[in-house]
Amino acid sequence: MTANEALDRGRLAFRRRAWADAYRELAAADRHSPLAVDDLELLATAAHLLGHDDASEAIWERAHRETAGRGDHERAARCAFWLAFGLLNRGQPARTAGWLAKGRRQLGARGGDCAERGYLAVPEAVQHVEAGDCPRAIAETQTAVELGERCGDPDLVALARCVQGRARLRQGETAVGMALLDEVMVTVLADEVSPALAGNLYCTVIDGCQEVFDLLRAREWTVALTQWCESQPDLVPYRGQCLVHRAEIMLLRGAWAEAADAARSAVEHLSRPPHPAAGAALYVVAELHRLRGESAAAEAAYREANERGRPPQPGLARLRLAQGRREAARTAIQRALGEPDDPAVRPALLAAAVEILLATGDPAGAARAAAELSELAARLDMPLLRAMAAGCEGATSQADARPSDALIALRRAGQLWHGLDAPYEAARVRVRLALACRAAGDADTARLEFDAAGAAFARLGAAPDLAELAELSGRATGAGGLTVREIEVLRLVAAGKSNRGIAADLFLSERTVARHVSNILAKLGLPSRSAATAYAYERGLV
Repeated sequence: MTANEALDRGRLAFRRRAWADAYRELAAADRHSPLAVDDLELLATAAHLLGHDDASEAIWERAHRETAGRGDHERAARCAFWLAFGLLNRGQPARTAGWLAKGRRQLGARGGDCAERGYLAVPEAVQHVEAGDCPRAIAETQTAVELGERCGDPDLVALARCVQGRARLRQGETAVGMALLDEVMVTVLADEVSPALAGNLYCTVIDGCQEVFDLLRAREWTVALTQWCESQPDLVPYRGQCLVHRAEIMLLRGAWAEAADAARSAVEHLSRPPHPAAGAALYVVAELHRLRGESAAAEAAYREANERGRPPQPGLARLRLAQGRREAARTAIQRALGEPDDPAVRPALLAAAVEILLATGDPAGAARAAAELSELAARLDMPLLRAMAAGCEGATSQADARPSDALIALRRAGQLWHGLDAPYEAARVRVRLALACRAAGDADTARLEFDAAGAAFARLGAAPDLAELAELSGRATGAGGLTVREIEVLRLVAAGKSNRGIAADLFLSERTVARHVSNILAKLGLPSRSAATAYAYERGLV
């Protein structure tokens, strides 16, 4: 095969987004005869999208040398931007700043419209957003948008609008910010931006949605990102972040098996090389273990998430509460609330604080946390925050012996969680509703709410909640006559755990576990552990 044939095949593979083929063919052509700058840029992009970051950087440096050497300063500045873009995403701010400075120097004081000036201004605008100087960031990105429009450069327009949208969100202009991000995503979906930029825009927009708790938009764009990644099997960057977003959404939607698969795949993708988003994936893994009552596994996952940069709260404090270590839970959540934190995590900390402070006899503290959460919900006006705030308002009203107020708030919370397709949270609200109805003397409605919550917890495999529900309702909430504890044991048997492993997870003795297993087999009329495993899967208990 001649160099020209390899070059043609490489260009065709690039257009098809077959990145491995494009990289192989273009690299082969380059070995025969050095590529022109246009084709070098294709080769550098293919290397980046395959995760070959060092190779991509070396190729962009080569393209920069060639363009600068022949006096094509604008093209050299464009290469400097792409080098800075890659380094910024790899967490190397000093080298990023160096390449941006080099690009600006190469453009010098020459006047006239030049898209490269806009490209080099965008990273500075990002820094202004992070520093809290949003008006300056908005002004700089507006100039970049106008440059991109005059120069016919859709990549620059989309990139600048995306940063501008995030700046508007930080200023509290949620509607304006989301409209800008929606416009960016329409451009991406129409395939009007380069593949090298599309993945970054997807992740940035989804992060923006999560920052303002716009769950419905985050879901929609995560589905689109998933489809984009799946259409390019060779793609390496962005796939891990996509899986993290998917895991978080599946966790809330009650698709816990899918959430676990996505989170573990995300950890695998984000560990080669290590990426900070792996901590978020491990936090999802920890939450799933906690919700299923697998305390030892949850603790290990929270520890690893913390090591990867994702603080373990509020999940670890909730785990301590479930373990009966109430003072440890209270200390942990109060410390977390008192420290500077990610604004995207603050509502979850507040909701956990309400639960923990009520459990530890501090209704006044719980009321303060609920009030702060209500203020956030009113300011951002997103269904997710309104659902959290209404649930906390109902809980504090119950603690204050105001059952009528509690019922109103809890009904509102239940409707919101149902609208968000969040079955676990909806079931938790049902438990509180049942308690409020019982306090108001409505035993029939209380029983119905208890039963609905128990059915939801059983479908999800939320063993600790089933156990708590049995205590609150005064009835076993099992299947086939099993008690809640027996369901917990059955789930772990079905997961392949030995009696010793089950004992460690549930903090029981091996003798007690053996008795539970014997009772399960007798009640269900089953001959073996394998038959019990099949029963658990058939009934959706696993």
